[in-house]
Amino acid sequence: RIHADVNMVDNDILDTEAFKKWRPEFNDAEFILEDLPDDKAGGKYVCGWEVEKMSKSKHNVVNPDELIEKYGADTFRLYEMFLGPLENHKPWDTKGIEGVYRFIKKLWRLFYDENANYIITDEKVDAKELKILHQTINKIEQDITRFSFNTAVSQFMICVNELTDLKCHKKEILENLLVLLSSYAPHISEELWEKLGNKDSVTYATFPEFKEEYVKENTCEYPVSFNGKMRFKLELPIDMPKDEVEKIALGHEKAQKWIEGKQIRKVIVVPKKIINVVVS
Repeated sequence: RIHADVNMVDNDILDTEAFKKWRPEFNDAEFILEDLPDDKAGGKYVCGWEVEKMSKSKHNVVNPDELIEKYGADTFRLYEMFLGPLENHKPWDTKGIEGVYRFIKKLWRLFYDENANYIITDEKVDAKELKILHQTINKIEQDITRFSFNTAVSQFMICVNELTDLKCHKKEILENLLVLLSSYAPHISEELWEKLGNKDSVTYATFPEFKEEYVKENTCEYPVSFNGKMRFKLELPIDMPKDEVEKIALGHEKAQKWIEGKQIRKVIVVPKKIINVVVS
C-alpha cells in the first residue's frame, strides 16, 4: 500500500501526473484506471482511503492557512464543526468546504444584494419568520448543551435557506440570528452586527430566548385531489371543522377547473391530512 499526498487527490481521484512528479520512481508505473460516469478523458485512478491521524509520514497533512486564505477563518471553523460529532474520527475532504462557503455567502446576501446595497429593513416580522427563528434558537440551545456542533451548523444552513426563500431582510430576525451564530462564525457575525448599528460587540449581546408559542402549528397544508390526483394545496387553520374545510376547498378558484360541468360524487376530508373530491 502506497500513501499519496492528500493534496493530489480530488474527491478520491488521484492526479497521476502530479504523483509521478512527486515520486519519480513511479514514472514507469502502470496505473489501473476506472471508467467513471461522464468521464471523457479515458479513465481515472480511484484511491482507496481510511480514517487515520494526520501525519507527515502518511502525507495527509493539510495546511489550514491555505484554506483560511482561500475561504476565510469562519468557513474553516464551520467546516470543521460540520464534519461530524466531536467524538468521532472523520475523513478529511475539502470538497465539502465549498458548501459551507456558499452558506457564508448566502448569509451575507440577507444583508447585502448582488450590487452590494445594504438591504436591511425595520419592517414588522411575521409568523413564518418568527417560527424559523425560534426553531433555530431551540435547536442551537439543545445542540450546545450536547456539544453537537455539526447539527447546529446544519440548522443554521436550514434557517438561512428558509429566510432567503422568504426574502427576509428584517433587522429583528437577523440580529438574533447573528447572536446565535457568533460563537460559530465570529468574524462575519461581528462585522454584520456592527453594520446593524450596534456599538458593543456581539459577544456582549443577550442570547435570544426561545418562545414555544412561535413554533406551535396553527395551520396545516391540505393537498386537494380530484379523483385521486393532487391538483393544488390549501393552508387552513388546524382546528377548522370538516364541513368548513370542504366548503372552502370546493369554493376555491383552482377547484372550478376540475368540477365545472361534472357531478361531485363524494368529498373525503381527512382532518390535517388530505381532501379528495370524487367527480364524474
